[in-house]
Parts: sequence; structure tokens; C-alpha cells
Amino acid sequence: MSLKSGLDLSHINSSVRPQDDLFRFMNGKWLDESQIPADRASDGAFYWLYEQAEKQVRQIIEEQGASKSAVGSIAQKIGDLYNSFMDEARANELGTKPIAAELARAQSFKDAKEFHQLLGELEARGLGGLFYAYVTTDHMDSTQNIVYLGQSGLSLPDEAYYREDTYEQIRSAFTAHIAKMYELAGLANGQAAAKLILELETEIAASHWDQVKDRDATLTYNKKSFTDLKTITTHFDWPTWIASSATPEHVLENVIIRQPSYFEGLSNILGKFEIAKWQAWLTWHILSSTAPYLNNEIVQENFNFYGTTLSGIPQLKDRWKRGVGLVEGALGEAVGQIYVAKYFPEKAKQRMVDLVKNLIEAYRIDIAALDWMSQQTKEKAFVKLDKFTPKIGYPDKWRDYSKLTITSDDLVGNIGRIAKFSQDYELAKIGKPVDRTEWLMTPQTVNAYYNPGMNEIVFPAAILQPPFFDVNADDDAANYGGIGAVIGHEIGHGFDDQGSKYDGDGNLQNWWTDSDRTEFEKRADQLIKQYDQLSPAAAPDVKV
Repeated sequence: MSLKSGLDLSHINSSVRPQDDLFRFMNGKWLDESQIPADRASDGAFYWLYEQAEKQVRQIIEEQGASKSAVGSIAQKIGDLYNSFMDEARANELGTKPIAAELARAQSFKDAKEFHQLLGELEARGLGGLFYAYVTTDHMDSTQNIVYLGQSGLSLPDEAYYREDTYEQIRSAFTAHIAKMYELAGLANGQAAAKLILELETEIAASHWDQVKDRDATLTYNKKSFTDLKTITTHFDWPTWIASSATPEHVLENVIIRQPSYFEGLSNILGKFEIAKWQAWLTWHILSSTAPYLNNEIVQENFNFYGTTLSGIPQLKDRWKRGVGLVEGALGEAVGQIYVAKYFPEKAKQRMVDLVKNLIEAYRIDIAALDWMSQQTKEKAFVKLDKFTPKIGYPDKWRDYSKLTITSDDLVGNIGRIAKFSQDYELAKIGKPVDRTEWLMTPQTVNAYYNPGMNEIVFPAAILQPPFFDVNADDDAANYGGIGAVIGHEIGHGFDDQGSKYDGDGNLQNWWTDSDRTEFEKRADQLIKQYDQLSPAAAPDVKV
């Protein structure tokens, strides 16, 4: 009887010697034969497994949609949300009617107060705004939840797109896209609006932090009272915005402002209040935010810019795939509960527990052997390792969706109600104990994550399948090579340039000696310099 190794040998290129090129030996056949699907920009094992999970979830969702379920039941909500998206004929018939009232108001508000009122109303419906807000643990006190506020207001991926010459063609394509979207929506003066929108967003982008600065855990922790926030943003009408967005005042008593200079810059722009620019900007963001849920022409034009021009993806995903994605985003744990019962063997959980335990121990051995780190810092690192919390498969308790209303004939309305439900769910955490059982991914997600604020590593059920993990393998060698690499990667985030700033309890607290931090950064700089010299074979002028 032969043992089941868990290794997939079907992609080997036997014409390559493993000692010459192990990667091409193991994957050469796959590299030679595989084509990247037209609806995405890359491919690989993660994507293959994602496709399998996507098909499984589609079956779950369509089964719920086909059943005659009681109004208010999970099955009804899953089925009706999916069906409301899949009703392509109705979306085409309605066009922009579901947002006509909002578009009219955006083009006709008379002053800053009306602007802030409409901005708040739209915020509660998930239609974007000038800043984003989320609730998580206070990184200086991981026992408390707090609101984090961050920069937003842009249509392009980040501030560099508005200032660097490299992106001049993107900016030109962006204004053409706005004009085309205006035309498809039956709105006048699209070209003039596009010019105003680009001008205003360029002003906003000038106060945005760049990607390097924005990922710095220390720089982005700025705890402020609501009084401080109002002082920083003198020209933002908080009372009007709070009332219209239905934000309970107590949630803003203390906040973490990620980029204070952005909020100061935004306030200065609002102080000038060039009404024509703000009317064009708000009109555009209403249209752009809802574009994926409108008629086919608008959906396609939205994809042409954001999917193809910005991301290089040739083809829009099939409608069912987009529908599955919508349901997963809105009712992910409801779907996940069914997914786990149907596809996740309980014995996989214990096998993963053992793998994670062994990988953590391997980190301990490696840290102990470091010749550049002091014993003092090593001891703190061991304490952090001891406090790592693994979460495997699925959460211990499931989210309650009873307060969410979904109907089968109101797609855009469903999107708004989902956003309001999510906002209420998040804001309700303020003033309550931190729920350390909560997951930030659904069980059917093919991914994993490390959360520094809780010092936890999380592995959803969907990634615990071949080719990453084989619960039936007779030997764990392949599992260490597959999911073991993912486990090691996530543990590593606890000790990377930002994760290493958090202690074992999830607090932003320096546990390194100054000399050890210097030695760490010296080695990181060497790696950066090495990668700066690398170029893809197909793009020799581009540096990694």
C-alpha cells in the first residue's frame, strides 16, 4: 500500500534538473501550459483554490435562492440579495433611476451646510466620503475599541496618480471616463465636470500621505478628543454631518486620526468651498460608487477604466461571480456557516493546531539563534510568541443578521441597507468590551491574516484544502511546504517592520532595545537594496 504524500506531481517539467532550477522543475509544465483567465490579472494556486471555493459558494447561494424561505430568514436574505443582483433585465430597465434623487441634490445644493448634510446621508449608505472610518482595538490599549479616521476622497488608487508624470495618461483616461459616465447617466456637461473633479481631487491628494508613510504604525497613531478633531477640521461641519449620517455622538468622543495633516489640508480646501467643484465631485462619487449595480453600459464603462485601464484585466467577470462576491461581502458569515457544515472536516482543525504549534516553535528556535539580537529583546519576543492566538477554520460564534432587511427587487436599496447595517454593527462596539472571538475574514475566504492589535493568526476553512493543505496526507511534509509557508508568513508579520512594534497583548509598545532595532533595520535595508536591483525578465526597465 503506497503512502499519500500530499504532493502534486502533475506540473513537473522532467527536462529540467531540480538541482539546476527547482522552481521550474516542480512548476515548469504548469508555467508552459497555463493561461491567465481574461477576468483577472494574475494566476496561481491561490486563484485555483479561490475558483473552487467560489463554485461551492455559488451552489450554496443558488440553493438558498431557489428555496421558498420565510421573510427575514437567512435563506431569504441570501437568496433575495443574489437574485436582486442577477436580475439584469431590471437593472437595465431602471438605469440610473435608483440614484436620480441623489444626483439631483448633488448638482443643486446651495451651500456648505447642505453639502455636509448630503455627504452624511450618503456616508450612512456606503457611498463614500472625504474620510473613512473603522472600529478596532485602540493600539495603545487593546482592551478598548475606538474609531479610526483616515484619508479618502480620491477616485484613483493613491496620491501619486495625481502628481507623478508617470500617470499622465491615466489622468487623461480618468477625465475621459468621467465624461463618458456622465453621458451614459444622462448628465450634462461631463467634460467640464471631469476637469473640476480632477482639479479638486488633485488638491485633496496633495494632503494625502504616501503609501510608505501611511503604513507606519507609529506615525498613524494620533489619539484625539472630539474637541481636538473639531480644531483640526475647522471648516468641516461636524454637527450637520453627525446628524445626517446617524452617527451616535459618543463614538467620536475619542478617535485615532491616522493622518492629521490630511484632515488639516481638507479643512483648508473646505474653507474656500468652491461650490461648483464640490457639486461635480459629489455627483461623480454617487455615480461611481453605485456604478456596479446599474445598467450594463455603465457597469461596462466602469470596468473599462477601473478593471482594464488601471488593473490590466481584459474582461469583466461573469455576472454570477459578481453576485457571489456581493453576497459574500454582505452576508459572509451566514454563507460561511453553511459552507463549514458542508465542506470543512473537523479533523482538519486539530491537524492545523499541531502545524501552527510547530511553526511557532520553529520561530522560537530561529530567534534564539540570532547573533545580532540581545537576550533582553529575545525574551520579549518569546513572550509575544507565547501569546500568539491561532484561529482555525471558522469563528466560535456567528454574526446576527436579523436586523438587516433584504428584498428581491431593490438592488441599490439593498446596497444602502447593507452599508447602514454594517455601520451600526461597527459603531455599536464603542463602549463595549473587545470581542476577541470576532473574525475579519469569512470561512470561505482563500486567504489568511495576522492582526497586530490582537496578536492573532487566522486561517479560514477555505485555504485548508489542497494544494495548500491535505488533511488526508500520510505525511505532513507537503503540508509544511504548502500551508506551512502561509503559517510562517503570517507569524512573520508579528515581527516585520510594523508588526514588531506591537507587544504580545496587541499594544503599540516598543519592546526592543535601541541597538537591536538598529540592527534589524540595517538588515531590512540590505534586503531593500537587493530587491532594488531586480527587474522582471519581461520588463527590464522596471525595478521590483
